[in-house]
Amino acid sequence: MSEYALEMQNITKTFSKVIALNQVNLKVRPGEIHALIGENGAGKSTLMKVLSGVYKPDDGKILLNGKEVAMHNPKDAIKKGVAIIYQELSLVPELNAIQNLMLGQEKNTCGFIKGKEENQFAKSYLDYVSHGAIDSYTVPVKHLSVAQQQMIDIAKALSYNSKIIVMDEPTDSLTNREIEILFECVRKLKEDGITVIYISHRLEELFALCDRVTVLRDGQYVADENIADIDKDWLISKMIGRDLKDTFPPRHRSDSREVVLEVEGLTGEWFRDISFKLKKGEILGLTGLVGAGRTEVLRTIFGADKAKSGTVKICGEKVDIHHPSKALKYGLGFATEDRKAQGLFLNQSIEKNITMASLNKISKAGFLNKPKEINMSASYFKSLNVAAPDTKKLCKYLSGGNQQKVVLAKWLASECKILFLDEPTRGIDVGAKYEIYQLMDQLVQQGVSIVMISSEMPEVMGVADRVVVMHEGNMTGEVMQKEFTEEGIMKLASGERKIG
Repeated sequence: MSEYALEMQNITKTFSKVIALNQVNLKVRPGEIHALIGENGAGKSTLMKVLSGVYKPDDGKILLNGKEVAMHNPKDAIKKGVAIIYQELSLVPELNAIQNLMLGQEKNTCGFIKGKEENQFAKSYLDYVSHGAIDSYTVPVKHLSVAQQQMIDIAKALSYNSKIIVMDEPTDSLTNREIEILFECVRKLKEDGITVIYISHRLEELFALCDRVTVLRDGQYVADENIADIDKDWLISKMIGRDLKDTFPPRHRSDSREVVLEVEGLTGEWFRDISFKLKKGEILGLTGLVGAGRTEVLRTIFGADKAKSGTVKICGEKVDIHHPSKALKYGLGFATEDRKAQGLFLNQSIEKNITMASLNKISKAGFLNKPKEINMSASYFKSLNVAAPDTKKLCKYLSGGNQQKVVLAKWLASECKILFLDEPTRGIDVGAKYEIYQLMDQLVQQGVSIVMISSEMPEVMGVADRVVVMHEGNMTGEVMQKEFTEEGIMKLASGERKIG
């Protein structure tokens, strides 16, 4: 019996002469939870696609339990006991849990599906991962929580008799309680001898869950270590190749008292009586637990959702914004949480995406001025240091951090004066986060005012000047920077109201 359940030796993969993986090694022991980390573009996803048979390596070999294997395609990898649960879940929304689990592996005789046997087979795996907490029969999975949907994907992987399960950013959209439930499931897999490869940008999760870690940087293997023998600073230095002395850049704020945005008694479908002020050149944090109504507040101000009551003033003028196009005219920008679905046209170039919200500046009488488009996109492409060969690169091929830079470039090109940022660093590695924080600081120095939604408490406290806290659609308090404590903000986020 080999010491390792999986060995990937000297894996090399190139795309159009660009080296994505260069002699990368990965060794994972049986029944361990092994973290695979690195900055966006480090090669994690490419390596896992080689493992799952999506890509064929140019060089190197894969060994399972000491025996060399070739992964011809994803189906072949599943047959060999390797399953990957991607960040974007692969369920059919209208089908129930059992139907999703059995899709593609229906048990039948002479064309007739064995309903009872199929149900028993599927339910045994669903109950294993969820302790019976998933409605297997009556509810389409679109009505289940993200955590429950992930459990179905895990159960499906197990139903293929998988011995190695890769989880790619599994907690990205989960609440703290749902993360605890997922961790319980992953630990159960480990107890039963299943090997888990865990990919996450949330370094604190690695120390809470994983046994070992492998670090990649710029498509190369850097190091692997026992989690118990390292700390967060070691991980960061290996990921980015340098010491990151401070997690957050120094603040540069003006003393302006000018109010650029005033919200009074705003009420919508998912929130009630929200009031706050935003000053010129400051960052206002809007935080609370997932589902508190934070995003809905900003969507309503921006005109994407309809308000039931309340007023919004911009620079002292009462405004009535019924559509995002009108928000643009008042100098508002909105970098949404889901950059892939709502922030970018993934099949369009960087150039097209950067100029998308500024067409009025580069066109006349309906005709696009191509030189202006090229110059505008090139300027922001360069100033935000987007890692790509040029602005013709399609956005779908960029890393998460660089996609976010393009989203921000789009709003900067629109010359917005008030910028809404919804989870601006979600799914972004620690080095790219620092660049985003620096950019935010530069913007407020230039007089831009920012409202930032974040679920990460250290980020809220490290970046914001003031924080408005919400709980279940209600505003529970406002906290000044000098009063910031994680415990105090979390109490407000849990429903305790601030007195005074």
